[in-house]
Amino acid sequence: MTTRITHHLNDALLMSYAAGSLPEAFSLVVATHVSLCDECRARLAGFEAVGGAVLEAEEPAAAMAEDSLAATLRRIAAMPEETHMRAPEPDAASDPVFPMPLRDYVGGDAQDVHWRALGGGVRQAVLPTEKDATVRLLYIPAGMAMPDHGHGGMELTMVLQGAFEDAGGRYGRGDVEVAGEDLDHTPVAAPGPDCICLAATDAPLKFRGILPRLAQPFIGI
Repeated sequence: MTTRITHHLNDALLMSYAAGSLPEAFSLVVATHVSLCDECRARLAGFEAVGGAVLEAEEPAAAMAEDSLAATLRRIAAMPEETHMRAPEPDAASDPVFPMPLRDYVGGDAQDVHWRALGGGVRQAVLPTEKDATVRLLYIPAGMAMPDHGHGGMELTMVLQGAFEDAGGRYGRGDVEVAGEDLDHTPVAAPGPDCICLAATDAPLKFRGILPRLAQPFIGI
């Protein structure tokens, strides 16, 4: 499917991703976007090159102790699995809804997701990640408006199918909206194919309506 991306990741996110310092949930969104976006992939490569040059310019380390290798191996064995995902090459497949990083992560495409109904045709699937942030897939029927909300932290939302619109404009396949505590919005799925998004948050949303606030503990967003 043709991808014309107009909303990109900012430099801070790309630099954090290159440094491996993003939470797993946000790393997945960045990796998925970069697999489709030539511009962000090129910028990311630049940040990674700068990081490599800085490392090369560092002064040589002092002589290592004799037991350094054994100590390092012990520390590696005690570490959790690596959560930083390297930027993939462009996704060569044209038919799947999910780009390769997301397909690899969930073990399939949109039809393989175990969706949970939230009402009004909206569905979600929370993906397993480390607890410092949350990432989920959202399926929103065309024309459906999501509840008006603000943000307690950062929210990254990438469109995988269809589109949505809010005060920031129209977001289609591959586009990413970077929302912070200063943004209140009411996303509406645009006419056409139903909207599927990948959304990561590091704090609960701030819903304005009473019903979404009552449902929030059960939907976990």
